[in-house]
Amino acid sequence: MYALGAPFGAFLVVVFTLCGAATILFAWLSLRPALRPAGWTASVGSALLALSVFGLGDVLSLFEREGCRLADRGCTAAAQFANSGGKLDAALSTLGVLLFVLAGFFLASAMKRLPGWRRWAWPARGVTVLFLVLVVATGLGTAVDLSGLFERLLAATGAAGIALLAAGVLQRS
Repeated sequence: MYALGAPFGAFLVVVFTLCGAATILFAWLSLRPALRPAGWTASVGSALLALSVFGLGDVLSLFEREGCRLADRGCTAAAQFANSGGKLDAALSTLGVLLFVLAGFFLASAMKRLPGWRRWAWPARGVTVLFLVLVVATGLGTAVDLSGLFERLLAATGAAGIALLAAGVLQRS
């Protein structure tokens, strides 16, 4: 969506960067204090969320611009990742997705320890497992040209999970 030459790609870079910064601020200034009584798992989960693909990964989107879009004539998967932005995107996205999954499990563990959050633990795990299933589907979807669909479902699921988490923090503050 924000590859070099993509229409309005620069606009999306700005949006992603702002969303990443908002996620990092949310993780440290709202989520961590709300779950702090649960102990170290809350701090680890909050840090992982801040470092995930939805936090630091989005903040660094300016440096992750792929060389072309598969929709462009002559663009191949190899050409997408031929530039430094494409290589950085591949590495940071893979690591960022793993960190997001780990954050989900750590945060669910923290929620389980707090009476006011206990009922949120299983839904948090459920969203994390769904996200993990979509990660696998994205990899398998490459064989049948559905990886783009699953990437968008991943993004929507992660964003919805973070939004629901923010609603939970807001409800308790």
